[in-house]
Amino acid sequence: MSEPLELSVVVPVFNEAGNIGKLHEELSRELDALGRSYEIILVDDGSTDGSELLLDSLCVDPRVKVIHFRRNFGQSAAMMAGFDHASGEVVVSLDADLQNDPADIRLILEKLEEGYTVVSGWRKDRKDKALTRKVPSFFANRLISAISGVSLNDYGCTLKGYRRPFIRNLGIYGEMHRFLPIYAKWQGAKIAEIPVSHRPRGSGQSKYGLERTLKVLLDLLLIKFYDGYAQKPMYAFGSVGFASMLLSFLCFFAMLYFKFWGGKTFIQTPLPLLAVQFFLIGIICFLLGITTDLVMRTYFESQNRRPYIVSYTKNMTEQ
Repeated sequence: MSEPLELSVVVPVFNEAGNIGKLHEELSRELDALGRSYEIILVDDGSTDGSELLLDSLCVDPRVKVIHFRRNFGQSAAMMAGFDHASGEVVVSLDADLQNDPADIRLILEKLEEGYTVVSGWRKDRKDKALTRKVPSFFANRLISAISGVSLNDYGCTLKGYRRPFIRNLGIYGEMHRFLPIYAKWQGAKIAEIPVSHRPRGSGQSKYGLERTLKVLLDLLLIKFYDGYAQKPMYAFGSVGFASMLLSFLCFFAMLYFKFWGGKTFIQTPLPLLAVQFFLIGIICFLLGITTDLVMRTYFESQNRRPYIVSYTKNMTEQ
C-alpha cells in the first residue's frame, strides 16, 4: 500500500490569470523544499479571464489537481470543494493573488506539529488600503472575537492550516469561510495564530470592497445563533415570541386604560394596531430570516448536497 499523502494545498482561483504561473512556481519550489508528499488543488470559481486554460496547463504535473465550477459560486464554495477533494493529512489554504507568501506554509506546518489542530495566519503588516480594507477589518475582527469567544487578530486571512479530520462535514456556504476557526473550535480544535507575510497585489484586482463588512456582520449574527441555539432553537424563538407578546399585552392594557379612564376611544389611539403589529411583525420578520437559514442548512446537510457544481476535473480521483 502506498504511503498516505501528507499535505494538500487548496487554492481558490477567480480571475487570477496574471498570477497563476508565478503562484505555481513559488508553491512548487516551497513544497518541494519541505520534503513531504503533497498535492495542489486549484479550484476555478468560474473565472472569465482565461484562468481556466492556464490552470489546465499546470496539470502536466500529476500533483496539481484542478476543479472547475460551472459559474462563480464564491470563495466559501471553492474552499469547500477543495476540502472535499483533499487527501492530505494536513490541509493548507491560501489565496491565489500572491499576497500570501507560500514560504509561510512551513511556519504553519511547524505550528501544527506543536499539537495544534488549526493554525491561522495573521497579516500583521498588511499591504492593503487602510480605509477600505484595513480599518473595517480591524473592527470586524475585534467584534467577531468578542462575540464568538475565539480570539484571533485576522479572521480574513486565507492562509490557514488544518488537520484534515477537523474540516470534514463542515457544511460552509455563503461567506462563512472566514469563520472556519469557529466551526473547528466547536469540534474541540486547538487553535493557534501566527504572524505571516503579506505582499502587495502585483496583478489583477481585489474581489472585495466595503460591502464585505456588512456581509461579515450578518454572517456573524448567524454564527452567534448557531453557537447558542442551533440545537435548541426554541430558546431563541420563545424569547422573541415572549417579548413580542409582552409588548402586545402592554399595548392592549394601555388601550383599555385610555378607553375607560383616559377618555379616548379605540379608534382615537394607534394602540390597537400596535398591539396586533407587535404580536405579528416582530415574530414574522425576525424568525423568518432565521427559519429560512435553518431550512437551507438542513437542505445542504440532510440531502448531502454541496453549494457548488463541478463542471469537470483534472488529475482528480472521483469521490
